[in-house]
Amino acid sequence: MQPPDRRKPDHPDATTLRAGLTPAQTSAIATLEQFGWTLRFVRRPLFRDPVPVLFEKTGSRWIVVDGDGTLDENPGFEIRD
Repeated sequence: MQPPDRRKPDHPDATTLRAGLTPAQTSAIATLEQFGWTLRFVRRPLFRDPVPVLFEKTGSRWIVVDGDGTLDENPGFEIRD
């Protein structure tokens, strides 16, 4: 008998991803989603604000939304394929 699978689901729902984001981040994400961007995941570094990562429709470009709602195209970290 195998133990139950305790891994997180591959695609968490939008409510879970937005939990803990600042109002400015939430507003910026809503605006970007109207232009076809998709919130894929949120990095949650210890003792720092969460970092939402959004991808363009084609998946070739990605950006992060800082705590004050500004967009950062060069956040200083890489995303693995």
